[in-house]
Amino acid sequence: MSTSRVAEPIVVAIDIDDTELSERLLASLAEAPGLRIAQRGEPADVTMVAMAGSTPASDDNDTTLTPRELEVLALMAEGASNKAIARRLGISVHTAKFHVGSLLDKLDATGRTDAVAQAVRQGVIHL
Repeated sequence: MSTSRVAEPIVVAIDIDDTELSERLLASLAEAPGLRIAQRGEPADVTMVAMAGSTPASDDNDTTLTPRELEVLALMAEGASNKAIARRLGISVHTAKFHVGSLLDKLDATGRTDAVAQAVRQGVIHL
């Protein structure tokens, strides 16, 4: 087994004009393990933006992702396995598998790579 090392947090920038939404996101992500909110002007690994002309998803097309699902999605984009996701987030492999399955359903994806591609196309994450 490899030696244990602390992984650098994923730096997340929030670039959303809607102050209320931006503050809600900041509050939700502030204590998320493995994430750090970027300071204004600081380079980030991921930038969250509101899609131009976007509207909230309807009940029949719910693609709203939870903060935990966003963490799992970011790790999936890095190519992490369920076991690696579980280890990085301090959750069980079963819980990681559940989150991956939920992402596949919400993004209407056929697999992990397709989920990341769908998320990029929908503007959920930027690579």
